[in-house]
Amino acid sequence: MRNWTSILHYALGGIAVLHVPLHARLDAGEPKPVPRVQAIPLPQEQVSFAFDRKELTRLYFGPTQQRPFLFPLNGPSGISLTRMGHPHDPVSHSHHNSVWISHANVNGVSFWADTSGAHIVHKRVQKLTDGDTAASVQTVSSWRTSEGVELLEEKRNTTVAPLENGEWMLFLDIELTPVKHPVHLGDTAFGMLGVRMAKSIGVKDGGGTIQNSEGGVDELGCFRKKARWADYSGPITNQSQEGITIFDHPLNPNYPVPFHVRDDGWMGAALTFGNPVTIEPNQPLKLKYALYVHSGLPQLDKLESLWKKFTTAP
Repeated sequence: MRNWTSILHYALGGIAVLHVPLHARLDAGEPKPVPRVQAIPLPQEQVSFAFDRKELTRLYFGPTQQRPFLFPLNGPSGISLTRMGHPHDPVSHSHHNSVWISHANVNGVSFWADTSGAHIVHKRVQKLTDGDTAASVQTVSSWRTSEGVELLEEKRNTTVAPLENGEWMLFLDIELTPVKHPVHLGDTAFGMLGVRMAKSIGVKDGGGTIQNSEGGVDELGCFRKKARWADYSGPITNQSQEGITIFDHPLNPNYPVPFHVRDDGWMGAALTFGNPVTIEPNQPLKLKYALYVHSGLPQLDKLESLWKKFTTAP
């Protein structure tokens, strides 16, 4: 019987085939463990974050997008707790892209609405990191006006860290540097961080609940009120409730910031509402946010404990 080496030699037209015994390859070392948490680059400029091969979220930053965003944000049930667009006004709220970073008044230019022509344009992926406890991607973007003038360069580190029972944390570390001249972030309730919840979680549409660190409840008690954190939770199936908490960080300007929340399923951390910020070219603006993706309607003491861990971590 002809052995495989001779068969391959014939099939490859006489090209020599190097035969490496199996025991020699095994002696070269044990296989490396596969990381449990992975940031997986995908076609069309996307990165999928997966834990034990199950996707938790995906970062979109392709050239057809107005700005980078994350979708879905899958809760413990495996269903996204966020959505694309307002459930009752998808046209004028097309900028509600699940979870996104943006601002409505950058030197008078709105990067918030889709109608202004301003874009946050992806430049490059600098680093992808996998691990057993977290995975991350470092990206660089350009904040450009409708005329193509670059106002800011953004460096962002997006990190996913699984917790127990299908819960997980999303960390956003952002650095904004003016390209030439100082950049003024004007007074607005829209920016920097926005989250559009799934329709069934909304207070009006699904009977969900908003609560903040100061004891406020729903839009009436939380709208544009300063807080360390705000949570939006509600039904995601007929059997379960899940939600998302936004944590502000003490190192962010104007901390604690007002949270712009609505009973229609929207919440955001309003960085410059009532307090504009000017960024100097040699003093980048650094921001830290965390999102806690969880099951149930969490107790306030648990959210406070997680916020403290976030704010005291290196």
